Amino acid sequence: MTKTIDLQVNARNIKDFKKGYPLILKDAIINSGVLATEAEGTIVRLVDKDRRFVAKGYYGLQNKGLGWVLTRKEEEVIDFDFFESRIAAAFARREALFADAYTTAFRVFNGEGDGIGGLTIDYFDGYFMVSWYSEGIYSLKHHVYSVFDKIIDYKGIYEKKRFDTKGGYIEQDDFVKGEQGDFPIIVKENGMNFAVNLNDGAMTGIFLDQRDMRKAVRDKYSEGRNVLNTFSYTGAFSVAALLGGAVKTTNVDLAKRSNAKTIEQFSVNAIDYEQQDIKVMDVFDYFRYAKRNDLKFDLIILDPPSFARTKKYTFSTAQDYPALLMDAIAITEKNGIIVASTNNASFGMKKFKTFIEQAFEEAGSRYKILEESTLPKDFRTNRDYPEFNYLKVVIVQKTK
Repeated sequence: MTKTIDLQVNARNIKDFKKGYPLILKDAIINSGVLATEAEGTIVRLVDKDRRFVAKGYYGLQNKGLGWVLTRKEEEVIDFDFFESRIAAAFARREALFADAYTTAFRVFNGEGDGIGGLTIDYFDGYFMVSWYSEGIYSLKHHVYSVFDKIIDYKGIYEKKRFDTKGGYIEQDDFVKGEQGDFPIIVKENGMNFAVNLNDGAMTGIFLDQRDMRKAVRDKYSEGRNVLNTFSYTGAFSVAALLGGAVKTTNVDLAKRSNAKTIEQFSVNAIDYEQQDIKVMDVFDYFRYAKRNDLKFDLIILDPPSFARTKKYTFSTAQDYPALLMDAIAITEKNGIIVASTNNASFGMKKFKTFIEQAFEEAGSRYKILEESTLPKDFRTNRDYPEFNYLKVVIVQKTK
């Protein structure tokens, strides 16, 4: 039986936990020191100063948290039945996606949004990728994989471990069970084809959380436009743009493998990659190059990593997004469109919009917001806690 220990909650935090706040923050626990001798995965009872039950969860170090709340029912046991109930409910919520022949890649379990923080499960046309974000949740993996064997029809299962250990940060992927995939496999997203690889490092080839925005780019913003896709990764946004009628795309990413990966994504959509520009270079260097050569674009995709470090600079969206956006504004045609996006969870949509306002003001330009978006529905979050809905996308049109 999994060991259980009591953690005393600060009085000021009890109400939050009872309302449904899922993350066990260190500052919320008075006696967090008792965890020093406990193994991650230990079940914890959150109690008040009179030892009355507040909630129950598990100990697992992740970001600012000591673990995650799993239930507010004192009698509920964290066992196979618990995991089965949560996973089955999550899959049921995605029935419409499973039935959609035009989309065969999406998220089927989104951590705390589906009731188990630190665990995500993505679906890729019969294959599943399970991601573990702490040793604590990973120690409970036998329950999750037993649920797969009981109620889920799968071709194969892969996993990614994304957590700190004494030896440093781990991000690795492994084949777990079923049949191994012959990668890349081709999945569909709103009718577009994407090549994915589930055993090739940290990335699969596509960021599933941008599905809605790729559809918007294809259906509403691309026809007849000259497109610049910065931090382009495998060129997924460019695929969407070209299938939406874009005249040409320029794809810029510093990672050397982005060239081959982008060619691959173009090819599986019958797009002639030789007619597109694919540049392996620093995005900021490209902005300077474009300004020197008076290059302008009708549509710019701006979706940088939250944090990046190169030999030349350190970039953080929390500090540097306005400057990045100013670079984009300078090479955007009048009435051109910028898809401004960030996955930085440290600030919200309101703050992100101030970055946009600041950038246009300092650039001496004007804009109007065409639409804004956050995570798609399969990336389920609790609407009462918007900080867990990390994705922010604002599509703006440069009017002056």
